[in-house]
Amino acid sequence: MKRDVSQRGATTAIFVYGTLLQGEGNHDLLARAEFLGPMRTAPRFSLHDLGGFPGLVAGGEHAVEGEVYIIGPDTLARLDQLEGHPRFYRRAPLALEDGTTVETYLLPRNRVEGRPVIPSGSWRARRRERVA
Repeated sequence: MKRDVSQRGATTAIFVYGTLLQGEGNHDLLARAEFLGPMRTAPRFSLHDLGGFPGLVAGGEHAVEGEVYIIGPDTLARLDQLEGHPRFYRRAPLALEDGTTVETYLLPRNRVEGRPVIPSGSWRARRRERVA
């Protein structure tokens, strides 16, 4: 595992669930991050298909699959820029299935109106379904 050691300052544990996952298009932004492993959220969210990327919304009833990384301030700034924080996505605390609290990027419910829910809570599974 590579750690974001070249960056000074506090580190952040971040939960990713879409295009930042390993093998997805934006994962290169996490190249210097420490991978902690696959994780799931507590079953309090809904994951929506927005076409080329998913949107996570608080207040649902699904557990969402993702990965957790430890990142430094430079990587956090790059992720904030990618996600349009705080204008589009909002970085916020999130409870994982094991009770750990990390940060993630959430969308307000009004941004996902009319968009399909991904009941499996897995962006990768949804992408496979769309290809099949």
